[in-house]
Amino acid sequence: MIPTPTTGETSVYIHLPFCKKKCDYCHFFVLPDKEIYKERLHAALLKEIQLISLKKPLKSLYFGGGTPSLYGPERLQELIRALPEAEEVTLEANPDGLSLELLKAYKTAGVNRVSLGVQAFDSPQLIKLGRIHNELESQKCVHLIREAGFENITIDLMYDLPGQTLEMWKKTLETAVSLPITHLSLYNLQIEPATVFFKHRSRLEKEMPTDEESLKMYEMAQAVLTDAGLEQYEISAFAKPGYYSKHNVGYWLGREFYGLGPSAFSYREGRRYQNVANLNKYCEAIEKRVFPVDFEEKLEGEQAERELFLIGLRMLQGVKIPSFREELVPLEKEGLITVSDKVQLTPKGILLYDAIAETLV
Repeated sequence: MIPTPTTGETSVYIHLPFCKKKCDYCHFFVLPDKEIYKERLHAALLKEIQLISLKKPLKSLYFGGGTPSLYGPERLQELIRALPEAEEVTLEANPDGLSLELLKAYKTAGVNRVSLGVQAFDSPQLIKLGRIHNELESQKCVHLIREAGFENITIDLMYDLPGQTLEMWKKTLETAVSLPITHLSLYNLQIEPATVFFKHRSRLEKEMPTDEESLKMYEMAQAVLTDAGLEQYEISAFAKPGYYSKHNVGYWLGREFYGLGPSAFSYREGRRYQNVANLNKYCEAIEKRVFPVDFEEKLEGEQAERELFLIGLRMLQGVKIPSFREELVPLEKEGLITVSDKVQLTPKGILLYDAIAETLV
């Protein structure tokens, strides 16, 4: 049972947007892997840390991107030391460019969890995604991460890929569970605006698995991962006992968090806001000791309750019964949820979560 966050628990997400190459499906804010950009961002991040003035220990610290493993252990260590101590410190990485020496340096810097962007153990699929690593490099990197002394290793896998078959997906899953991982996150491909995939969506959508095939892929993942000892604790997340993501659990349970760096989101005191997605504008604001917020909103009353309920419902442990209890009756009759002292998704409800969310939003 995962506890509800206690008052005062906080997390920090730091966006390190550097990439050697932007993947064809990626819609996140990224920058070229250039030292001049890293130096400027680093100076601004240290000042943003001063601006937020955190004092209490952190539940989690997460370096996301981009490819944060390109940032450098020395810079990363300086950021870690500028913040209060965190229970869980995660670094996202891609398989290309990792070495045992670099991984050991990141561990010395204070990282205790590595998230590897594998996406697929299928080289032709990786080429289609615009990735610059192959399946063997991914497998080697998982072993390198373990050899470097990391016990907490998570990987990302994607399904619903153009041209992907059930056989391809089964191979990826079986390869994944043969590796020394403690956590795995699943993502189905979404073709987003402002991506290379979006430009070619009419062709790609014809190559993507049907809804029926997609459902079979998800159910196959549930079966293979569960049989391998990875417990499903959220719709998209599987972990060995004791290795739930402290950071992501915070998102699902509504824990407050600070997002630092260009384009990063924060959630505090019921207010959600985002930093400007532009390095120059971000740095200029920070240099003036002004928060670089580009967007903000505050959900209140029932709207806020609905959002927190739906986010929390993603957790298989369940969520407390909301004030709009009567709206849950049809969903309960359809076998999508169970309602006792809390509300939980059924196996059928897990598969149809998006439909539930549309009904209750």
